[in-house]
Amino acid sequence: MPADVRPARQGRPSLRATVTEQIKRYIIDSELRPGDPLPTEGELCETLNVSRSSLREAIKTLAALDIVEVRHGFGTYVGRLSLTALVESLTFRGLLSPTDDFRVLLDLIQVRQLFEQGMATQIVERLDVDRLTALDDLVAGLERCHDSGTSFVDTDRAFHRLLMEPLGNELISQLTGAFWDVYALVAPHLGLADRQEETETIAAHRAMVDAARARDVTAFVAAVEAHYAPVRRRITAATEQHPPHQR
Repeated sequence: MPADVRPARQGRPSLRATVTEQIKRYIIDSELRPGDPLPTEGELCETLNVSRSSLREAIKTLAALDIVEVRHGFGTYVGRLSLTALVESLTFRGLLSPTDDFRVLLDLIQVRQLFEQGMATQIVERLDVDRLTALDDLVAGLERCHDSGTSFVDTDRAFHRLLMEPLGNELISQLTGAFWDVYALVAPHLGLADRQEETETIAAHRAMVDAARARDVTAFVAAVEAHYAPVRRRITAATEQHPPHQR
């Protein structure tokens, strides 16, 4: 590689990265919101003083991150700013090297547990009668899935999203959904399914609802702890059977 090329790669951001940051700064400075249209390609090129090819490459990067959305035939819009890219990255990591990445699941579980226990007071205070009834129905759905031997991934996901809904915190809701998506996709490939775990998990879900209905924060926190305990044990056992880097 020529000497004058290597320092440029190491010392300066690429042109695509520079234009990407320019577009992000434009969105912020213009106070655009999700769903708002961006200027046309020609207008953006003139405003940012960049070429069309550089702009298009940067737009591709931002679209992959859901920062912008390209609607063919209509234009480019500010995206939903979701955590899709994070979900896909973590999922791929876990699937690519499962024996090395039991840690991924433990990290995800820790984050989910941190949210639910850390926000326990607010969750318990804000769950109204209608939501508690809906959570009861979801627990009943978990029991039906368990009895029939079918997956309750979707029902479990719905339970935790409804649990966090009263907080009204979009970031927490997105992170909760993202981490659940990653866990649900990776766990089956790591052989973590266990009927006894399901029984304990369902009981913990029921205990969470009962504690919330009783406005008992301490009992709610304990139920969340019980919910994650079985899968923690399972991951520990799997790690002992398949130590990292053992191929």
